[in-house]
Formats: sequence, structure tokens, C-alpha cells
Amino acid sequence: MDGDFRTEFVREGGGARTNAALVLNADYRPLSYYPLSLWPWQEAVKAAVLDRVNILAEYDEVVRSPSLEIRIPSVVVLKDYVKPQKRVAFTRFNLFLRDEFCCQYCGAKGDLTFDHVVPRAAGGVTSWENVVAACQKCNLRKGSKPLRFSGLNLRKPPRQPAAGELRNIGRKFPPGHLHESWMDFLYWDAELEA
Repeated sequence: MDGDFRTEFVREGGGARTNAALVLNADYRPLSYYPLSLWPWQEAVKAAVLDRVNILAEYDEVVRSPSLEIRIPSVVVLKDYVKPQKRVAFTRFNLFLRDEFCCQYCGAKGDLTFDHVVPRAAGGVTSWENVVAACQKCNLRKGSKPLRFSGLNLRKPPRQPAAGELRNIGRKFPPGHLHESWMDFLYWDAELEA
């Protein structure tokens, strides 16, 4: 399942069709923050029946089969720890996440593309260290010119992020809907009210 489907799934309203479950690793942390690790209710129920997860919180809705009645899980924790990947894949999504979905030249958000700092025409490679998120306007302005001749400056130098770094950046971009039962398991380092 892709992240867009999960976000759309959670934002829909109404009944058992849309009650997504927050999935926590065995250490009680979400498997991912962006996209938030969510399962459709059917996957959560299946994992509970197969004894692969513990249910920590439930929705009020119930699903029934001829032999079983179960409240739909809203938070589940895996019984087996899934080791997070140490290597971060070089993808368009991860690049935009590293750059916090803003142009690395002007800071604009939305309608992003990517730009080779050292142009490919000048021998620049497609790598973490040479590609940045750029808005259409800045990308066209820079074109295939070297950075020093474009009149643009980088907000921060491009580099390969660590997996934990991307996870932390992802926490800044919550989905459009966060169920109240998830809040105790997200944002552990958020400032508490006095």
C-alpha cells in the first residue's frame, strides 16, 4: 500500500470501512512517522486473530464473523521487533522529506521538482550530495548553470540523511487526521502541559 492511500483512507469518514490502526513496533514507537504507519482495520483484525500483535486501544465499532466478535483495533503493537533500516533509499520522496518539502534556494513550499547542484551537463551525478528540492521558478532560473553563476544560494548543503534523521523530520508532518487514541504513542518528546 502506498502512503497516499493510507492518508486518504484515514481522512474518510464513517464506520468500520475507515478505522485505521496505528502500528507500533515492539518498542512502542511507530514503524514510521511519514507516512504514519497505519493499517486498514482488516489488517489489524487479521494480525490480532493470528496473534501477531497486541491491541492497545480500540474503536467503539465491532466486527463480527460467525465465530468471532472483536472491537476494531485503533492501536496495535507488534509482538516481534522489526529492525529499522539503517540505509536510507535515495528516492524523490525521501529527498523532499530531507529538504522538508521546501525549495533549497528560496524556501518556497509546494510544486517541487529536484535540481542537480552541479549540473549533469557539467558531470554532476544524481546523488544525495548533489540533488536538492527546488521550486519550478528556481529550477528554471538555475537551468544548467553552475550554482555560482546562477545568482542562487543553497539554504543548506545537500547530504545523505541518516534513517533516524528522516524519521524525526517526518514527525513534523502529521497526517490530516490523528485519532485521539494514537496521541499517547506519538510525539513522546512533545512538551507537556504544566
